[in-house]
Amino acid sequence: MGHREHRYTVTVRWTGNRGTGTSAYKAYGRDHEIESAGKPSIPGSSDPAFLGDRTRWNPEDLLVASTSACHKLWYLHLCAEAGIAVLDYVDEAEGTMVEGEKGRFTQIVLRPVVTVRAGDDVERARRLHHDAHEQCFVANSLNFPVLCEPVIRTA
Repeated sequence: MGHREHRYTVTVRWTGNRGTGTSAYKAYGRDHEIESAGKPSIPGSSDPAFLGDRTRWNPEDLLVASTSACHKLWYLHLCAEAGIAVLDYVDEAEGTMVEGEKGRFTQIVLRPVVTVRAGDDVERARRLHHDAHEQCFVANSLNFPVLCEPVIRTA
């Protein structure tokens, strides 16, 4: 693949002004809408630990979800190329973040449970997770470990 550049444009619109803006730390809501042309908006907020709305997506959720989704898409692509038919894929991904002087993620663990067609090469299906990780644009952009603990089942 060549060195093509791709751009992704989103609008994050703060909707948490409760009348006095940011006049005090507890005076404003953390709610926002994430928008991109032609797509449904995503309701966002901060983590409840930071006075956010637990019913809305927070940036940390979205980072873990983006990492999981990117890995999955590469994995499905590589399985298709290898002649392995994935019939189901569910990932219970988890990210760990620590607070401190400079808060940061310390790792993301992907835990995909994959069902492949009976008779397909289960060990190859397992190994393709490594290749998917190597190709994942999101994982390649992070400065902390992304681990993968796959479970492969047959139909």
